[in-house]
Amino acid sequence: MESVPITPQGLKKLREELKHLKSVERPKNIQDIETARAHGDLSENAEYSAAKERQSHIAGRIAELEDVVSRAQVIKPSELEHEKVYFGATVTLLDCDSEEEFVYQIVGTHESDAKEGRISVESPLAKRMMGKEEGDVVQIKKANEMIEYEIVTIQYI
Repeated sequence: MESVPITPQGLKKLREELKHLKSVERPKNIQDIETARAHGDLSENAEYSAAKERQSHIAGRIAELEDVVSRAQVIKPSELEHEKVYFGATVTLLDCDSEEEFVYQIVGTHESDAKEGRISVESPLAKRMMGKEEGDVVQIKKANEMIEYEIVTIQYI
């Protein structure tokens, strides 16, 4: 089995979600199924169908999270090299055209959230930044144009 790189915070968040699904969502769903069953004919019972569909979704997500957690390879960014961009780095980028700055942390696929400034190590931008140093320029194709970003700072927090 292939290991899944993840930050300590990412693993903690996945474990919390798993615990919530098992201790809150699944028991609530079981109760919803029982309540819907009590309403009679299951073939025309929309509440029952919805609850069973939700049960399937919960079971699938639990299985997915258990798999990821079992294969997690926790990487502590603070223990990594600080001069180049690697997994866990928080990188400040400067758009060379607009002069707008962006800050991204490179994290595992299962903990990425671009809106929160966490991009997957598998993303095109992260792949381009790997091994680069402050002052290096990376190019990324975005909507049929090449955009250049300068790496301003690299931090491991």
